[in-house]
Amino acid sequence: MEVIIVTGLSGAGKSNTMNYLEDMGYYCIDNMPPALIDAFINLEEQNKINLEKAAFVVDIRGGKFFDDLIHVLDELGKVGKEVKVLFLEASEEALIRRFKETRRNHPLGEGRTTQEAIRTEVRELRDIRSRADYIIDTTNLKPAQLQRILNGIVMGGEGDGNNGFAVLVQSFGYKHGMPPDTDIVFDVRFIPNPFYFKSMKNLTGNSKKVREYVMRFDETKEFIKKLEDLIEFLVPYYQKHGKSHLTLAFGCTGGQHRSVAMANEFSDIFKKKGIEVTTVHRDV
Repeated sequence: MEVIIVTGLSGAGKSNTMNYLEDMGYYCIDNMPPALIDAFINLEEQNKINLEKAAFVVDIRGGKFFDDLIHVLDELGKVGKEVKVLFLEASEEALIRRFKETRRNHPLGEGRTTQEAIRTEVRELRDIRSRADYIIDTTNLKPAQLQRILNGIVMGGEGDGNNGFAVLVQSFGYKHGMPPDTDIVFDVRFIPNPFYFKSMKNLTGNSKKVREYVMRFDETKEFIKKLEDLIEFLVPYYQKHGKSHLTLAFGCTGGQHRSVAMANEFSDIFKKKGIEVTTVHRDV
């Protein structure tokens, strides 16, 4: 029986994940005490139940029961039972926003602010996070992207050469502040600025004219080549360590011209490689 344990931070998307896994044919159980997982697997091995795939949500709501999870994983590993651990997380800012939008209380919220509860949970889940086979940051993920990532994990990459890996490419202007939820930021203010030409001042990097201007310089071409090589090198290692989502940001002065053109350029590069891409121009 294939077994996936879904865990992670409250508000990070465990319910949606279970819905998608159920659609993929998994028998799903929410808030399962870890000590009962082994007993459930044994029922299948004894032919008392007939299941090929099962998924369990085990999280901080289980209270003291949750502390048994690592011990249970160790015991299952000793007897050769393979269990995948999927850990969901999101930025503190995103989690606070989600709790406000849904008007739900954090499970650890009694006597704490939402921010304090989130930070407490991060500390308490540190050990299980380190044991996860897959870590998914849902901060900027759309539902369809999460579903695609899960499909890549479940299928082991079959039909998806990038094993469900997804990229968010963002442009921004430094004068409006840097985006908070970014893995890697590239400053493209070294490229000559189209803003100073009257014919392009009121255009953006989405226009053919601006993009062609930005791409014409030798420094731009060399930057693209070197950065493409770097990403080719990094992505397999991100995947190896369970990262399924990467956020890149390109910044220029106002977030209108150079950063937009570069974000579009790299979005096209990722698409040609068959990688799921979302492009956001924050300040256009």
